Amino acid sequence: MLDIRDALETPAAPAPVRREDYRAPDWLIPQVELDFALDPARTIVRARLHVVRNGEHDRPLRLDGEALETLSASLDGQPIEVRIEAEQLVVPIAAASAVLETEVAILPDQNSQLMGLYASGGILCTQCESEGFRRITWFADRPDVLSTYRVRLSADRARFPILLANGNPVERGEGEGGTHWALWEDPFPKPSYLFAIVAGDLACNADTFTTASGRKVDLGIWVREPDLPKTAHAMQALKDSMAWDERAYGREYDLDRFNIVAVSDFNFGAMENKGLNIFNTRYVLADAETATDADIDAVAAVVAHEYFHNWSGNRVTCRDWFQLSLKEGLTVFRDQSFSEAMGSEAVQRIDQVRMLRAAQFPEDAGPLAHPVRPDSYLEIANFYTATVYNKGAEVIRMMRTLLGPERYRKGTDLYFERHDGQAVTCEDFVRAMEDASGIDLGQFRFWYSQAGTPRVEARLVQENGRAALHLRQSVPATSGQPLKQPMVIPLKVALIGADSGREIAKERLVVMREATHVEPFADVTEPALLSINRHFSAPIVVTAERKPGEIEALAETDTDPFARYEAGQELMTRDLMAAIFGQPLRTDAVVTAVGATLRSQALDPAFKADAIALPAESLLIEHLDAADPGKVHDVREAMRRAIGTELADDLSRAHMAASRADPASLAGADKGLRRLRSATLALLAAGNAELGRSLASRQYDAAKTMTERQSALMVLATLGGGEAEKALDDFYRRFENDPLVIDKWFAVQASVPGDATLDTVERLMAHPAFTLANPNRLRAVAGSFAGTPSAFHRPDGRGYDWLAEVIVAADKLNPQTAARFVAPLGRWRRIEPVRAAMMRAALERILREPGLSKDVLELAGKSLG
Repeated sequence: MLDIRDALETPAAPAPVRREDYRAPDWLIPQVELDFALDPARTIVRARLHVVRNGEHDRPLRLDGEALETLSASLDGQPIEVRIEAEQLVVPIAAASAVLETEVAILPDQNSQLMGLYASGGILCTQCESEGFRRITWFADRPDVLSTYRVRLSADRARFPILLANGNPVERGEGEGGTHWALWEDPFPKPSYLFAIVAGDLACNADTFTTASGRKVDLGIWVREPDLPKTAHAMQALKDSMAWDERAYGREYDLDRFNIVAVSDFNFGAMENKGLNIFNTRYVLADAETATDADIDAVAAVVAHEYFHNWSGNRVTCRDWFQLSLKEGLTVFRDQSFSEAMGSEAVQRIDQVRMLRAAQFPEDAGPLAHPVRPDSYLEIANFYTATVYNKGAEVIRMMRTLLGPERYRKGTDLYFERHDGQAVTCEDFVRAMEDASGIDLGQFRFWYSQAGTPRVEARLVQENGRAALHLRQSVPATSGQPLKQPMVIPLKVALIGADSGREIAKERLVVMREATHVEPFADVTEPALLSINRHFSAPIVVTAERKPGEIEALAETDTDPFARYEAGQELMTRDLMAAIFGQPLRTDAVVTAVGATLRSQALDPAFKADAIALPAESLLIEHLDAADPGKVHDVREAMRRAIGTELADDLSRAHMAASRADPASLAGADKGLRRLRSATLALLAAGNAELGRSLASRQYDAAKTMTERQSALMVLATLGGGEAEKALDDFYRRFENDPLVIDKWFAVQASVPGDATLDTVERLMAHPAFTLANPNRLRAVAGSFAGTPSAFHRPDGRGYDWLAEVIVAADKLNPQTAARFVAPLGRWRRIEPVRAAMMRAALERILREPGLSKDVLELAGKSLG
């Protein structure tokens, strides 16, 4: 068996970067001038860097570079010998300041990593976070070196009529031989990871926004001409974001222009480059015919997220990459708050928590667990994780809960004013909150430094008109952190009368600071039901001691919508887990609760859709020490069958009533109806395959929105048969010229439960429309398959071998994308021993591959440890 040390501790293994080793840069670069002669085959980049010694030392200037052909270099106008050591250009400088000029050649067409300057379908664009700028020119490629940029772009006018860069346009003109040029200037100092340029044949959806101070900002969303009609929603989301940020945070946009460009080859969702955001097309292009309501909501959220970075990430940036959550956790919380303000707060919160539990809780419980502010890494790209983003957002939310809205706003105002134009740390943010509020957050800082999901045991004791809530917390041991300190845990709690169904103890904030806590309640006049962690006030696992019938009652009566949803999920999980452990499956309580939810006239349709959905198989597996994924699937399907059979009439009525949604409307009520229509169709099909096939076929044929079409297609694909083949063929022919929709076609087929799906996936990989080089297409197939437990965890282990082969092949093209697929194999500790051994063998197979990237090496090695 391969020892993890064979991979991570050999002399050739890369050395880890440690937070404790941080040292301020030896040289600063306050001003940068760049000149690009753009050509996909060979681009020439001339850089003029004004460098200044930082402190008293005699160390040389060291600049990072990767995949650069260095043509020349000069210092203060005099040619110098090029000296390169370990991918760094080393320049001895005697003076306190100097001007360094370099000329390099780069090859965008050959850049399959999609980092630095690369070609995407005829467009030249950049991605520099976190360390991509070094693939463009020699530079101190670290976030604490802030510079102003003046950028000149020249290119063939016919091929690249649009030339964009950060900041504001200064000049443009005609060059020789059919070329043209444009000069851009960004007056705000920024780190190199926020640098961006784009050149291509693009059309613009142009608009304007007037700020609170009366300044007019020119807005542009740049896409290919045929895609222009699909940008209206993104533009409205941008304007809504700008207005909301002024109201909620007092943050006004600072440049004269804000541009967004959509490209089809992109490793991430989007990038917040100063004044020139570059997006994956899936988060810009959206209309009802080609995008689901979930896609449309995601567009708004991502547009908001990247815009909000203008202050939380750009104007105030990270000192080093260990502080990544300083910008990402804060900005995720800001975009979540925006989405809550634009739609149903309860439904948004359910979606946020579902994502946290699906991605971050397993991360916290596995070998890749790390604090919100990590302590070391081999490859920083591996720490763009749910812990840094989503748990980081929960940390900010808890701070707001503890301080209250007014003091939280004072804290953010102070943070932005105190650190504008600086590269700072998570500690600086917390200190601003303390200074503005007068509240000591010393113990709260453990949320940044301790990995693992806290667990709280709760027990309510009631007697003589009084009640006491007994709480006990623990934080599980994680790699490198065997012993944990008690956390500050803000818990919103209320008591619901078992007889009256009303709040007999109004919601209060209970703040745990010790391992145990007792919270008294007076004047409790009837038997009480405990409603705890309302609105998911803390990202923890709560285990509450419940009386018989208590959780069923809360599922029907809890006055907090999120807590009511939680009660229903707890009820479902309880009965599913009992059956997984070998007891007869009980469905009566769940059927009763789902029926009551469907029949309620008071509940929002979108909330109903969430409330009737069973916990995902992946979440159930996380409750087990040695899960048999096949058994988990069978038990869950049995409960879905029971609901679909016993509540067929209620489900049918809800499905029919939901058809009245206006297909042209993106209002919350109409989106909620479509969401409920999809949820009820899936349960009806689980209860009666022939009925489900008939309803899904009719829904597919009559669909006027992608939401209805895709949900019907998923049901048909799962049921199989001639109707499924017919619908899949129609879907492909209908949308074959729309890459984003064809991604859905791939994903639907790769998400079908069962052993046979791997054969389908192998056929999909051979399809002419499939390419390993496009991250969206690869995620649609490999990500969907690995995220379907009953398909991925085949008893023969073929799913693991297949994924290992995909990771190795993708790693040769794009290490960042390849590394994203390691995590499913790393969850072997939750799987029964036979499959677990095969998952480990797949990880070992990956680690034996010669020339493995740091990205995959780090994650595969840690996953085995």
